[in-house]
Amino acid sequence: MITHRASTPTRWRRWRSRPVLRVPLGADDVENASRRFLLYGVLPLWFVPAVADWVMHRRSDIEHTSGVRESAVHALMMTEAGIPVVAGLTAKINPLVLSLMGGAAVAHGATALWDVSLATDKREVRPVEQHIHSFLEVLPITAAAFTTCLHWDQVRKVFGSGGRADDWKLVPKERPLSAGYLTAIAAGVGLCVALPYAEEMVRCLRARRDDGEAAERAAGPAGEAGV
Repeated sequence: MITHRASTPTRWRRWRSRPVLRVPLGADDVENASRRFLLYGVLPLWFVPAVADWVMHRRSDIEHTSGVRESAVHALMMTEAGIPVVAGLTAKINPLVLSLMGGAAVAHGATALWDVSLATDKREVRPVEQHIHSFLEVLPITAAAFTTCLHWDQVRKVFGSGGRADDWKLVPKERPLSAGYLTAIAAGVGLCVALPYAEEMVRCLRARRDDGEAAERAAGPAGEAGV
């Protein structure tokens, strides 16, 4: 009998109807222990240094030093980290998702180097902030490494060993993570990453506007005197 696989959009619409993946808290086998540490250790750990880094930026008066430019680089790095996280949590781990994770980790590391080069030229970057950066740089690599170990069969397919039609498509997980877990992670990202750095960008934009208005007021009388 010939069966026809549903189209990718249809599979995404039916995504939450599949049996949920359960990670037993008491399981001590390598696979479940690794998956548990990845989901409940590595990912939540991202929130702590993210908030700490935002505090360091605020203490060093980023809005009046490196300003909007550095804040925009921070937004870029969050995007580079966020896209593979969303893919890894919702999509089937296949060669496409693994390649996305690896590429994003490399891009994130390069952007982090650019960020520090930009920051040290404009504001004080204390040793504590540098140490926080170390955590932020290694967490994407750690997540990608754990995911790779859990899906070694898919790693072989990246290099052409075997393969199916779905290998290079973004398709939903066969067993999705629970709605409660995904909601908790989304809330954590919103409260500890998106909200603080949005506030930082608003603060930088406001400072740039105020500095521009102050410069115009200072130049006004001098310009009139010249006339």
